[in-house]
Amino acid sequence: MKALILSGGKGTRLRPLTYTGAKQLVPVANKPILWYGIESIVAAGITDIGIIISPETGQEVQAKTGDGERFGARITYILQDQPLGLAHAVKIAQPFLGDSPFIMYLGDNLIQDDVNPFVETFKTQHLDALILLRTVSNPSAFGVAKVDEKGRVLQLIEKPKEPPSNLALVGIYLFSPTIHEAIAAINPSARGELEITDAIQELLNRKAPVEALQLKGWWLDTGKKDDLLEANRIILDTCLQISKNGEIDDNSQVIGRVKIGTGSKILNSTIRGPVVIGDNCHIENCFIGPYSSIADEVILKDADIEHSVILQKASLIGIKQRIVDSVIGQRAKLEPAPQRPIALRFMIGDDSHIELA
Repeated sequence: MKALILSGGKGTRLRPLTYTGAKQLVPVANKPILWYGIESIVAAGITDIGIIISPETGQEVQAKTGDGERFGARITYILQDQPLGLAHAVKIAQPFLGDSPFIMYLGDNLIQDDVNPFVETFKTQHLDALILLRTVSNPSAFGVAKVDEKGRVLQLIEKPKEPPSNLALVGIYLFSPTIHEAIAAINPSARGELEITDAIQELLNRKAPVEALQLKGWWLDTGKKDDLLEANRIILDTCLQISKNGEIDDNSQVIGRVKIGTGSKILNSTIRGPVVIGDNCHIENCFIGPYSSIADEVILKDADIEHSVILQKASLIGIKQRIVDSVIGQRAKLEPAPQRPIALRFMIGDDSHIELA
């Protein structure tokens, strides 16, 4: 069995971060979102992995993730020139997939459940497709499944105005090679994309064995800032392992579940977990509150932070107000402006959102 992970797209909902990087590489608890999916797939015994990449961010994904050796896998990168739909991604990956069944995993998704039980169900029941579902409060924003009382899939609808259920398709699917025939039989949707929901519907129309299972744990689509912060909170709550490898002076307090990386220095500061701090950070005269992730080589001086994600090599110096519910990009600098003239000075990227008291 093989795996296909989608790591393309433009990440418009996470701009301006994704103007300069792939949304799947934005870290949650200091680990790229994409890597959680790879680790879950490898834990299910699948080590031959294809990753769909885009021209804009593919080089960065490939450079950061590598050939798969760190995960115990073998990774093949597949370029999708244009974002023409999930089924189109499967279509261009067909030379890699061959006649193998495969799991398809959207690279910006995080789930609590292990994928191994779903893989075993798919294999033992000899299915052509297995889809994963999760109840949501806003089903019209997702692909939605209509199922019978036994869980058999009756119909799939992409972002319906009047949803037949509140069961959204999670971005994880298992397919037999028959999906390639189904994709060959469908046409682009009104938005010009080959929809995977249409391909699965084609299997249903052919009376192929298609089943659905519901996730028991949480599911997070990390496409927006608030979703990213929520994912960070949940991962810190459930997965953080305590370790303190940095240098902590006698004037500092480290309370609760905290992970501090090698080479980091904590001076005259209070850190209240759950918090993760990367390698070679300098934190001085700070309060770092719960649900914060500080990436490698970050400098924080005279700062007060809570429920935020600070990316690599950012620096926050002399900020007098508490920073909460924030995502600070790589190499970003926050510092006080000169007292005179009394004015606000900005350099702000497209799609930014700033709130001033």
